[in-house]
Amino acid sequence: MSTHPQANAAPEPIPQFDLSVQYATIGAEIRTAIERVLSSQQFVLGREGAALEGEIALLCGVAHGAGVASGTDALILALRACGVEAGDEVLLPTSTFVATGSAVSALGAKPVFADIRPETYNLDPSELERRVTSRTRAIIAVHLYGLAADMDPIAAFAKSRKLPLIEDCAQAIGALYKGSRVGSFGDAACLSFYPTKNLGAYGDAGMVVCNSPEIAARVRILRNHGQTAKYRSSEPGWNSRLDELQAAILRVKLRHLAGWQHARRSNAAEYTRLLQQIPGIMTPLEPQGFEHVYHQYTIRSEQRDALQQHLAARKIASAVYYPHPLHLQPLYAPLGHTLGDFPHAERAAQEVLSLPMYAELRKDQIARVVDAIAAFVKC
Repeated sequence: MSTHPQANAAPEPIPQFDLSVQYATIGAEIRTAIERVLSSQQFVLGREGAALEGEIALLCGVAHGAGVASGTDALILALRACGVEAGDEVLLPTSTFVATGSAVSALGAKPVFADIRPETYNLDPSELERRVTSRTRAIIAVHLYGLAADMDPIAAFAKSRKLPLIEDCAQAIGALYKGSRVGSFGDAACLSFYPTKNLGAYGDAGMVVCNSPEIAARVRILRNHGQTAKYRSSEPGWNSRLDELQAAILRVKLRHLAGWQHARRSNAAEYTRLLQQIPGIMTPLEPQGFEHVYHQYTIRSEQRDALQQHLAARKIASAVYYPHPLHLQPLYAPLGHTLGDFPHAERAAQEVLSLPMYAELRKDQIARVVDAIAAFVKC
């Protein structure tokens, strides 16, 4: 019999994402920021939001930021500010969260899907020429999992067709492509500050960033009921304002973002070092000239579902982003797509698995995850 009372204790759960450990380190700063807003009694379109807009624009390497109520609203307002209207078509990858497509649909426009590069999960630039039509009015490039899309050919195609290019940076704030930050390549870029993002609020929040003063001004009008002056609306708009409490919280977290990104990259490197020895497991690719920020650390396995169950039985959480490409979502059944239309995206949806990933993840936890995967492969 063991003399150590904990020897046979069940292992601690490893969550796929854990905000509580983050709050333990920054809680005092957060509470100070919240108290500052409460004392000001200004809750909408105030100093905190304006300051955050400038700070996020600086991070992305652009001139302007316009805070909005969510990442989804950022997409909708950016599309509208770039001229997308009902009946238009917008090119976008089919491997993404539904919000990328539903933002197009919200304007009465039609999403036109494109396949991905299987090694990066991002839009395949060669697909654009195949999918463009006379009704195409914009392109959305998604930077999935924290890795930039291949922006040079995408931007070149958009320029050649005189199409606005919008970046969906919801999962990739701070990621680099050939030395420049995502968010600086398109006519506009959209950020989500949903709580689980690398820079997350304590509720919904988002932002549009851009270099164009005209697009920035239009988004600011659209987010506030289309008002060009108080109680004077020139067009239909939205109630989509980033509130001061969320802005203040995000400003605190922004001061820590670089350190958190460094920790995520370190954790990803440890995962990759250990997983490279395991057959049948494909680790994330970071192409030369790219800097991944690992919103997700996503592996591939042909036995993904069984592997996920194996991990869950060992109290290791994981997630599938995303099990259904947009062209196979019930929402888009009227478009008439069938299985086989976008084979790379469809195969990825059957094989991808996102492992636990957050800045505070410990090396012993990573080792335990990898040991569990190794045991599964040997079964």
